[in-house]
Amino acid sequence: MTTDIYDPLDTPYETNALGQPVGAPVPGWTARPLPPRTAMEGRFCRVEPLEAARHAADLFAANSADAEGRNWTYLPYGPFAALEDYQAWMDNACRGDDPLFHAIVDLETGKALGVASYLRITPAQGVIEVGHINYSPALQRSPAATEAMALMMARVFDELDYRRYEWKCNALNEGSRRAALRLGFTFEGIFRQAVVSKGRNRDSAWFSILDSEWPAARAAFQAWLDPANFDGEGRQKRGLAELRAPTLSS
Repeated sequence: MTTDIYDPLDTPYETNALGQPVGAPVPGWTARPLPPRTAMEGRFCRVEPLEAARHAADLFAANSADAEGRNWTYLPYGPFAALEDYQAWMDNACRGDDPLFHAIVDLETGKALGVASYLRITPAQGVIEVGHINYSPALQRSPAATEAMALMMARVFDELDYRRYEWKCNALNEGSRRAALRLGFTFEGIFRQAVVSKGRNRDSAWFSILDSEWPAARAAFQAWLDPANFDGEGRQKRGLAELRAPTLSS
């Protein structure tokens, strides 16, 4: 994994009247809207605001396929021994506007199979993070898994016109770090001793994608999700990173 870190002093920059380097102007900037509580629907899934009464049972059942509880290792909560415990946590933690939790519903079965949220929502700066991602085994490595992230990213950039979309994870979570890079995020570095989670130190790995990078990422998502990119068994013909590579190298 690359460890090269972006440094604005390594790129062309403007200077002020004192000869000091300053950032590029952002003309006409105004605070962006908050994400709405409405569903985002694609070809494989629907990403909709999480409601314990509607989604907890489906999610608990789907997560039960992860018998060892591996999905919960890097989350600051869970696993939950009983549906009642999971629903109680959801009622307490998932009803606010930040984090704004969403359920990922498989359109073929109508079942909720995963969770993701918007958080650290900063309209004044046009910055928002995606997190609390928990994909059940039935959702992992499926077209819906990728489509859900594409839908959430499209809302942030195309609908709400944010400038920056963030991904943060436990630095030891190699799966999450690989997923961020596959989805088009850029690694920015490690925040050492960022938090204490479940009684253990957590260093946090930070990633981002910018509004200027979104058009290329969007095109790659569209090409990957195109029905022509899947064979009769539903297997991809070209990977997402491969589809993005021509743009990255041009």
